[in-house]
Amino acid sequence: MSSAASLLQGQGSNSAVAHGVRLPPELLKRRTGQRRQMLAVQAVSYSLITLVLVVYAYAGTIPMIIPSAYFLVGVGLVSIFVVLSEACFNDRFEDHYLTVYQVGGHVAIQLCFLLAAPEIGFAFLSVVFLIFGFGALRMTSRQAIIAWTLTMIGLVPIFLFTSTPIGLPIATPAERVAAMLSYVLTIGQCAFVGLYGSTMRKMLYDRSFELKAANKRIEELAELDELTGASNRRSIMRVLEEEIARADRSGSPCSIALIDLDWFKRINDAYGHPTGDEVLRTFSITMFANIRSVDRFGRYGGEEFLLVLPDMDTNSAAGALDRLRAIVADLEWSAFSPGMNVTMSAGVATLKPNETSDTFLARADRALYAAKAQGRNRITSA
Repeated sequence: MSSAASLLQGQGSNSAVAHGVRLPPELLKRRTGQRRQMLAVQAVSYSLITLVLVVYAYAGTIPMIIPSAYFLVGVGLVSIFVVLSEACFNDRFEDHYLTVYQVGGHVAIQLCFLLAAPEIGFAFLSVVFLIFGFGALRMTSRQAIIAWTLTMIGLVPIFLFTSTPIGLPIATPAERVAAMLSYVLTIGQCAFVGLYGSTMRKMLYDRSFELKAANKRIEELAELDELTGASNRRSIMRVLEEEIARADRSGSPCSIALIDLDWFKRINDAYGHPTGDEVLRTFSITMFANIRSVDRFGRYGGEEFLLVLPDMDTNSAAGALDRLRAIVADLEWSAFSPGMNVTMSAGVATLKPNETSDTFLARADRALYAAKAQGRNRITSA
């Protein structure tokens, strides 16, 4: 029972620490707190089983030195691990609880007192059972094999090479009370194993959802342009390929528009790059607010953007872009700096049968070049 607590805090930290790697102070502080809690529970557990031994001593089944020695040895072992923990020695290892060492130390205590007081030996054997019950919650396969082997080495000689009977006396009322307390504590800690395992499962279940949400957010961020919040080039190009494939399958039209902010370099030169960044962000927000839910908008590079327009032919796409052009031109750009005006030009193209994305974009780019050549602030169709 005493060492059962040593295995309670489990794999919650799942560290992958190699020797020589410096851990964040927050993690070290959390680990130390977890170990303190674990070791405090160990000390309480030793105190409880000592009380059971005191009842046996009162009944005359064992000498009073047995509970005294059990308490001192148990608390002494806990104190050793307290010193190691507070010195941060544990943090050098991946398993910062030093599971195998704790299991080995506590099992050794139980076996020694089994030999010292075999007349109540089953009380100590029940503690060994609990040690492995708790240990199973967080020991690796290798650790479990090592702990089991060491315990077997200790148990085999006791059962095979000694003739001392191992008992659980219940002849007197006091002995029956002690036996009852021993098993009440054992059963209680078995129930605690189940509760702890349930808590661990719930924690892992909750963390799996948090991890999925975090991964989804990471994927979203990986596809967004950091400055404008629009899809980045890789993302919008993937969308374009998907829409081309869909249009080829369904035979529905698909148009695109390459959009360029007119004279954007002059804006950066005249008003500064921070103002230029705000212009790009405002332009992107305006586009998102005025396109259809099925349309896809992304930053193609610099001040150039790509708008994918599913199910739109050339005339519809050109009309939609001209409406967007007018909205952008009518914004109060002077709020950023007096006298500022921002306009856009766009080249629109509609997908041809069996056309690749490269030729599709090239036609839109030529249309955009034509819009610039004709004076900007206009929409030109390929």
